[in-house]
Amino acid sequence: MADGLLAGGGLGSQAMTTQPERTGWAVEEEPAPLEKALFQDEDSCSDCSNHDKPGSSLPSFVPEGKTHFPEIFQTSQLLFYERFRAYQDYILADCKASEVREFTAEFLEKVLEPSGWRAVWHTNVFEVLVEVTDVDFAALKAVVRLADPYLCESQVSSFTLECMNELLDLKEHRLPLQELWVVFDDSGIFDQTALAIEHVRFFYQNIWRSWDEEEEDEYDYFVRCVEPRLRLHYDILEDRVPSGLVVDYRNLLSQCEESYRTFLNLRSSLSNCNSDSEQENISMVEGLKLYSEIEQLKQKLKLIENPLLRYVFGYQKNSNIQAKGIRPNGQKVMHVVSSTMMTGLLRSLLRDRLCQEPCKEETEIQFHSDPLSAINACYEGDTVIVCPGHYMVHGTFSIADSIELEGYGLPDDIVIEKRGKGDTFVDCTGVDIKISGIKFIQHDAVEGILIIHRGKTTLENCVLQCETTGVTVRTSAEFLMKNSDLYGAKGAGIEIYPGSKCTLSDNEIHHCKEGILIKDFLDEHYDIPKISMVNNVIHNNEGYGVVLVKPTIFSDLQENVQDETEDRELKIPTSEEAGTAERVDLEELIQCATGKMELYARSSLPEQVEGNCEIVNELVAASTQKGQMKKKRLSELGITQADDNLMSQEMFVSIVGNQFKWNGKGSFGTFLF
Repeated sequence: MADGLLAGGGLGSQAMTTQPERTGWAVEEEPAPLEKALFQDEDSCSDCSNHDKPGSSLPSFVPEGKTHFPEIFQTSQLLFYERFRAYQDYILADCKASEVREFTAEFLEKVLEPSGWRAVWHTNVFEVLVEVTDVDFAALKAVVRLADPYLCESQVSSFTLECMNELLDLKEHRLPLQELWVVFDDSGIFDQTALAIEHVRFFYQNIWRSWDEEEEDEYDYFVRCVEPRLRLHYDILEDRVPSGLVVDYRNLLSQCEESYRTFLNLRSSLSNCNSDSEQENISMVEGLKLYSEIEQLKQKLKLIENPLLRYVFGYQKNSNIQAKGIRPNGQKVMHVVSSTMMTGLLRSLLRDRLCQEPCKEETEIQFHSDPLSAINACYEGDTVIVCPGHYMVHGTFSIADSIELEGYGLPDDIVIEKRGKGDTFVDCTGVDIKISGIKFIQHDAVEGILIIHRGKTTLENCVLQCETTGVTVRTSAEFLMKNSDLYGAKGAGIEIYPGSKCTLSDNEIHHCKEGILIKDFLDEHYDIPKISMVNNVIHNNEGYGVVLVKPTIFSDLQENVQDETEDRELKIPTSEEAGTAERVDLEELIQCATGKMELYARSSLPEQVEGNCEIVNELVAASTQKGQMKKKRLSELGITQADDNLMSQEMFVSIVGNQFKWNGKGSFGTFLF
């Protein structure tokens, strides 16, 4: 991915060495002088070059395979904060999208040497050494001539001196600055020039979009567009974005660019057409369709570019794992995993697990040295028993059949540790999966340690040491977690999607960014997830113990809903035989939901009671608002609901006995988007 930082995608990318260390430039409170702020510290550059040049603070390298070319400045390894500071404080500041080129030209006039330096003109076809004689700052171009001696290398065919001079004549000897790579000079005079061109090159390759000028021309272009795109670029480089989402983003970007080019061509043809012909009318309709398509693509791109929304909405990949089903012979197999099988361990297994009671029929036993191979060999109804040991795996546990994965011993004695970068650790799509008595440790992850796409997964007496998100419960999936310990997630410990069912009992969720994240935002057609939380301890999380995500429209409509409930209470129709109508308002619904907790609350700590009640109140209120929206929509269609009793949906089984301690922002919070 680092190749994307280089013009043309191939100039010496493999010649790079290790990443420079962080310089501390981004954490200064006041902007540094311009000359210093554009540079890396000497320490941060020393590892990138074999040179120790006293005059220059930048490293250098020779492009791979270009041994006859001089060394060039190595500027493509700048850190996020270095680029961020340069764009925010020195190049773009508070400019509009329409002012980007003007601000960039003003910046270059201050730092760029107007002449006297050499550069490699790099394209996808050739590289040639040139000398810069002048700079057209407004056009972001340099006036050049061929260097002496003539140096040129081409991947297609040989370019003679005469051919290259003809090409330069056609271009009026003016080349885009972003196609020039400054030749290294140990005096330090051209360091600013090399870095300034790198910032321009990076901006137009990775940040700028051709449609930016037609967006809302506000003064917050840096905040709206530059910062989120820059963060996304580095998140991708550092493998913090799921690979599937990266592919989706690049495909969306390509589609949007192609559609926008088509739209511009169509608009140009219409502006040159004076006749009111049928073809013109057809073109206008096509233009409107293209415009609508482009707007939808841009919104999807913004959703991925915004780091907060990218995290909140998540990436819902479709698992393509196919269940094997029952074996052709109908038999179920017991898989035993052990790095080494000793006689004592085998006797214990026979006594405790393999021959607990007389079997009516023989059971096949297969032995494996690692848990991944055992899971891959499973069919519907199989059991995997993992013996004590520390197992290192380099793949994903993709469980598509209903199996049991259990540890033989204590979780701390049965450790499965994932090494190597990857999106997921345990991926569940089976109808009924049971996992127990195992400790999972995740490293170098992008997605969560456990993802339940569909079906039911039960996790009991396990330890989850997370890297990114902990457990993700997708829409229509069911998750049951009992007597387990989850910690270390850089995101939420548990993410609960709309339309899912989640039961948490006697667990500890701690030292995560957020304890539990309830995603109630996708669409009003989705049901609020059914959540049962009993006797869990949620503590020492950086943010809230529990966070509810919901659209701003709910907040906007809350006053309207409350006004409606004051004017008329919710009517709950009963059967005609009963002949009576029951009226329940929002306060009574909340009272009904929290009634189960009264006895427990009287004997509990104030913080604990407050947390449980607050979660119930907020979820009931959100469900009421969503129900009102749905009822209003149906009434407009002439459809009357048979039952508007929110509690009849079994929205909550119970939320009692949970303890919320030492969470950074409190026990419960909401996120409006």
